[in-house]
Amino acid sequence: MLDCLILGDSIAQGISTVRKECVAYVQSGINSRNWNNKYIVKDLSADTVIISLGTNDPETMNTFKELLSLRELVAGGKVFWIMPPIKPAVQDMVRIIARNYKDTILEIPELSKDKVHPTGRGYKILGDMTK
Repeated sequence: MLDCLILGDSIAQGISTVRKECVAYVQSGINSRNWNNKYIVKDLSADTVIISLGTNDPETMNTFKELLSLRELVAGGKVFWIMPPIKPAVQDMVRIIARNYKDTILEIPELSKDKVHPTGRGYKILGDMTK
């Protein structure tokens, strides 16, 4: 089993730059369905798993199904969800899944000017919070 695994979108990609010791299956701009289609065949087992997905999902996508499908395959001692800073409906989905699995949800501590991505310091804080 890996020590650390990072899964997701550009926010996950940013965290991987401060958690260089982690294996990262990340892609900027990816939505949950495309992430699952590309990476779901990977071994998703690690002592620590960090997930950031949902921010890029269109309203027409069944985001809950996609996130739940991913979470059902994740095996980890500690699982952290980075709460999408936008899309309240997706935030609710993350809360439900995380609560059911007793995962930890982390809010982005400092948002950049685009109100979606963390600042450089925000990425460092998130990286430290997941250790």
